[in-house]
Amino acid sequence: MTLHPQPLAPALAAAEAAGRTTVRLDLDGVRGKAELMRRCGDALRLPEWVGGNWDALADALRDLSWLPVAAEGRLVAVTGWRGYAGARPAEWETFVEVLEEAVDFWRERGPGPGLAVVLATPEPGPGPGGGPESGRGPAAGAPPRTPRLKRRRD
Repeated sequence: MTLHPQPLAPALAAAEAAGRTTVRLDLDGVRGKAELMRRCGDALRLPEWVGGNWDALADALRDLSWLPVAAEGRLVAVTGWRGYAGARPAEWETFVEVLEEAVDFWRERGPGPGLAVVLATPEPGPGPGGGPESGRGPAAGAPPRTPRLKRRRD
């Protein structure tokens, strides 16, 4: 499974029309793992037991019992991610791996509510660089890294 960048508005509209619960995870300005974990916790309303490490985040994404679910599952739209991907490429790869594993976990469970994740690209908007999803930062134009399976480091 691979996460492909795509525009946010059409993905959210399609997900909501299909009966999914949608969550926006905004990573604009995130430059380190601690801030990433805080943003994940806030956006996904993670329980307090989810610590600031990759394994705890992976476990939480396999649970999701505290996050409202619609009949067709949940969609997490990650925005403003390019700066973080460029600033911390190894952490970004691990984060993407955690997301991919969570999506695969829910898919393998079979019929029923699942989990989908999209990486939002800049949306057309006023001025150079697009609208609020532009992900401006030191590496705004950096492509996402293709994740490699590896053992997570905390």
